[in-house]
Amino acid sequence: MKRRHLFLGAALVLTSGWALAQNGPESLLPKGFDEPAAPAGPAAQSGPRASSGVPTPKATSTPVVQPLPGMPPITLPGESTVATAPVPTGILSRVPTLAELVAMTPQEFEALLGARAQIDMPPGAKRSLDTVGLIDESEGGLPAPSLAAQNPSLVRVALQFNKGTLVSRWGHILLRRALASRLQAPAGMDPAEFAALRVGLLLRMGEGDAARALLQDVDIANYTPVYAPLALDVYQRTADFTGLCPVTAVHGEFSQDVRWDATRAICEAFRGNAMAGLSRLDKMQSRGRMPRIDTLLAQKYAGAAGKARRAVTIEWKEAADMTPWRYGLAIGVGLEPPKDLMAKAGRDYDFITATAPMVGLERRAAAADRAAGAGVLSTAAMVDLYSQIYSAQDITGSWQDLATSLRDSYAGNSPADRLAAMQALWSGAGGPITGYGRKVLTAAAAARIPAAVDMADNAAPLIASMLAAGYDANAMRWAPVVNAGSEGWALLALASPISSRTVDTGAIDTFAGADESGNRRKSAFLIAGLAGLGRLGDGDVQRYSSDMALKLDSTTRFTQAIDSAAARGDQASVALLAGFGMQGRDWGGMTPRYLFHIVSALNRVGLGAEARMIAAEAVARA
Repeated sequence: MKRRHLFLGAALVLTSGWALAQNGPESLLPKGFDEPAAPAGPAAQSGPRASSGVPTPKATSTPVVQPLPGMPPITLPGESTVATAPVPTGILSRVPTLAELVAMTPQEFEALLGARAQIDMPPGAKRSLDTVGLIDESEGGLPAPSLAAQNPSLVRVALQFNKGTLVSRWGHILLRRALASRLQAPAGMDPAEFAALRVGLLLRMGEGDAARALLQDVDIANYTPVYAPLALDVYQRTADFTGLCPVTAVHGEFSQDVRWDATRAICEAFRGNAMAGLSRLDKMQSRGRMPRIDTLLAQKYAGAAGKARRAVTIEWKEAADMTPWRYGLAIGVGLEPPKDLMAKAGRDYDFITATAPMVGLERRAAAADRAAGAGVLSTAAMVDLYSQIYSAQDITGSWQDLATSLRDSYAGNSPADRLAAMQALWSGAGGPITGYGRKVLTAAAAARIPAAVDMADNAAPLIASMLAAGYDANAMRWAPVVNAGSEGWALLALASPISSRTVDTGAIDTFAGADESGNRRKSAFLIAGLAGLGRLGDGDVQRYSSDMALKLDSTTRFTQAIDSAAARGDQASVALLAGFGMQGRDWGGMTPRYLFHIVSALNRVGLGAEARMIAAEAVARA
């Protein structure tokens, strides 16, 4: 019973246990995860790797539809057939023909949709909830049965209490991969709940497209009440309100949220009855069921369908703040909200903007740096975006200059010219997160710079840029060039794919002596990362941990949980827990102890590449 309730509770303040971290950050972990555990033996070292909607009817004839077992035919609008027995509410025995649909009045069609039509689908057309996901193991996903034997309470906490903001770009990428994998639910957990929790976390991470794809992998007939707000949030954050129409058709009264009713009116307009849809929105506005700005935006969106177009003027001064509903509707009809309103909107809207194809290139680029730094956008996506800006003749000024700098970072006359172009991009970023996003942008260009002794002083940012996109083989070409004890050396010591690589403690001491980061955080992360990768001896780990008060040998319930999952070779649990333990706005929210256990666990279950990139990222961004 104690084990069952080990991970439940609300969030508490994190006391890092790291003597160097003054005024420790607030914990995002639920109560119990950072409580000291019972005294244990020496610090856990990196051990051996464990093994790791309705079918379209034909117009030419009446289709033959298999009736539901035991259900007699029912009367449809326009039919003369009379039902011989009562039929349970919400069931359609067959699909109406095209002629029957055309003959229906709007009221009859609405009544038909309100019946929550459940068509008798052949077994092969139905999707099982046993394994829900986008990528299976053969496509790079995690093993499907990874969580089958896991404690469902632990999985529920790791998903439900993760706020979605991670300090690590690579941690974000790993967690997204785990959530998108085709996984079985833990024994004792409802598979529908398991899928819904994963969709919710993807949304909080800013992964709207992945969340929508995962949601659509669940048949609408399997939706439970928890899916109503979830589906609404998914489609408004992707500005895809018509995507919600099949859900509202099957689950017409699923939600009491007024936005659900407004979406049904939008769907009615896009089904060809724009006048009726707009009329419903007019009634909602006259009755004050929604803020006026929300209703006007819905009217403008619905008015884009059919012939019943109307002029709708949006008065943004009526909006005190931005919401996903307002922003999704706005960008869906080509509106740009006021800059002062967006300035206080938060990072989530940058992620929506950066991935929204209907938004202008300049607005997307302004949001892309933060999205790339967080892990939402890849290097290829960033380069593609800037390439479009460079080719756009109507874009001038600073954005064209930045696009030109990116081109020069690839095609400059000399390595020095290409480096200067990259430095211009890095220096133009507005903060540490966006600055790292610029390093993601230049990763492939940095990988093209030849390693040369005369560029050794600039090796660290080049290597950090390469590793931001995983170009570890290109980065390792700089190993003979960088000076022992330099930051470039430290990054390569962590990123090296050679697992047996040992590290000279003298070079670590040199690095620590020159470390100017706050509380020597870079040095602490270097030691924690090397220890987690098994590249320091036990005695050296204990000595550095004691000298720098890192407490790598102390344990908490979180470290016990992730170490236990690693001992079982459970990749999915380790990935979920790693993401759970890396919550925070920046690397100031990470402790060396947690970094050590996260890197060690990832390395032990065969996720060594992710472990190396996370460790190197910690030093680069500290």
